[in-house]
Amino acid sequence: MIEHREQNAIFKRLPAPVVGLLAPYLSSVSLEQGQIIVDSGQHVRNVIFPHSGVLSCVVETIEGAGIQTATIGRDGVFGGLHALDHKKSINKVVVQVSCSASAIDCGLLKVLALRHTDLRDLLVQYEQFNLAQVQQTAACNAIHNIEQRTCKWLLRMHDLVGIDLPLTHDYLAQMIGVRRTSITTIAGGLQDHGLIKYSRGKLRLIDLEGIRESACECADIIKNSYTELLGEPGLRINGDQAWPTP
Repeated sequence: MIEHREQNAIFKRLPAPVVGLLAPYLSSVSLEQGQIIVDSGQHVRNVIFPHSGVLSCVVETIEGAGIQTATIGRDGVFGGLHALDHKKSINKVVVQVSCSASAIDCGLLKVLALRHTDLRDLLVQYEQFNLAQVQQTAACNAIHNIEQRTCKWLLRMHDLVGIDLPLTHDYLAQMIGVRRTSITTIAGGLQDHGLIKYSRGKLRLIDLEGIRESACECADIIKNSYTELLGEPGLRINGDQAWPTP
């Protein structure tokens, strides 16, 4: 189970004996882009610890439009709080970037979390961060312009995935909650200025400092919220530190 501790920050922060107790109940899963983990109003059956990729929490309107409120990657876990109190999901959770993950039945995790305070406390701390992320995203969507929000989102994706992102304009527009034409214009401008390179559903981050200068302050606020609650993730992507100091 050593590999899981290296690939997910929650495992990495747990004492080795607790990870050892979890190990027999964990199953390895592959999650594909666009796959729905749970729909709004459904009971969460499995807790997921991503090793890679990104899960998105999406709020949808009656008309079917959606906007991303939070992202979960190797720095976190989906379903931890649901396991503790049997809550239904208040939003849709979809795979934004394909990933591998460890999964465990909610009921089993609840039993283990009630026995081991280190595990229970860590799950609660991560949910506190997730709430802070949702609140910051709501403020960001109301105050900042599309370019700032797009660059903020790209920085978050870099922290979780790296410089290469398998994304289409349609998907990016849905995540930010704007029209595709708006994203096409913004992405074209970022590419013209040498900040990104985009081609056929593949986006590469070229100039991280330039992207950071164009982003709003929300990217750093979200990152600082994580560090204050959970400490540095200590994860690496392709040999590089995942969360470099701004």
